Amino acid sequence: MLVEQLADAGYGISKRTVERDLNELSLLFPLQCNNKGIPYGWYWTPGSPSDLPSVTLSEALTLQLVENSLRPLLPAGILKSLQPRFAQARQKLDALTAQMPAARWIDKIASVAPELNLIAPEIDPDLLDAIQQALLGDQQIDSTYFAAHTNKTRTLTLNPLALILRGNISYLAATVEPYTDVRLFAVHRFKQVEILETPTNRPADFELKTYIKSGALQFSQGDVIQLKARISGDLVNLLTETPLSADMQIKAEEDSHALSATVLDSWELHWWVLSQANAIEVLEPPELRAEISRKIAMAHALYEES
Repeated sequence: MLVEQLADAGYGISKRTVERDLNELSLLFPLQCNNKGIPYGWYWTPGSPSDLPSVTLSEALTLQLVENSLRPLLPAGILKSLQPRFAQARQKLDALTAQMPAARWIDKIASVAPELNLIAPEIDPDLLDAIQQALLGDQQIDSTYFAAHTNKTRTLTLNPLALILRGNISYLAATVEPYTDVRLFAVHRFKQVEILETPTNRPADFELKTYIKSGALQFSQGDVIQLKARISGDLVNLLTETPLSADMQIKAEEDSHALSATVLDSWELHWWVLSQANAIEVLEPPELRAEISRKIAMAHALYEES
């Protein structure tokens, strides 16, 4: 019996205390009780790692916060190995919620995307696993991919370079054979993926942090423009608190405010300007002004027709 073994080890403890401690430990570890006979038998849940170290409260909170964001980015094998830690973190927080206010912190914080809360697209787990394995092994893939902008499905040989989570969309940064320019492919649009034996042709100058800094995830070609506009209303306060760029300036005029900022010319910039259309008038560059004006006219025509 455990009581006797503990006594032999120098720990004088009662049977009732051992039973109480085992019940409490079962909330934190994969311990199970066989209560079909007396005395009860305790055992480690089959399939659970026996060398699982304890997690601190801060570690449990951290694991809970990062679990969902890690899922699309980690290879299936690595994610599977982390599942016991995620489960242990949940068990620890559940067990300590009643007596420790810090354990309830997870119920008092949240991370919410600022854009419209669209439902994340479904990703075939087998295709995602193949992409991750090819990325991990620096191998090319043959793929069938649906290109939304052309509404066509294409067969491509890709050189996977990086997996990037942007909001609730996962993108594969890759080059298409035989070209060397890096492109983004939404993972949920892959219809078929086959890992090839051939190694990835990785551009010598590709570096993920530099690629992200270039504005690629804003769907930009990297062109920098000097945005000049008139702004009004709440947009003045919003941009004063959260500027568009480090060199942004806002100057009061008679009926509005003049805005000047150095920004990337990107789809994201266009989307943002259109979302604030009632409070901003683009003045320069003229190409951007013309594009925004064209889209507003098209939107106006739609409402006129209805």
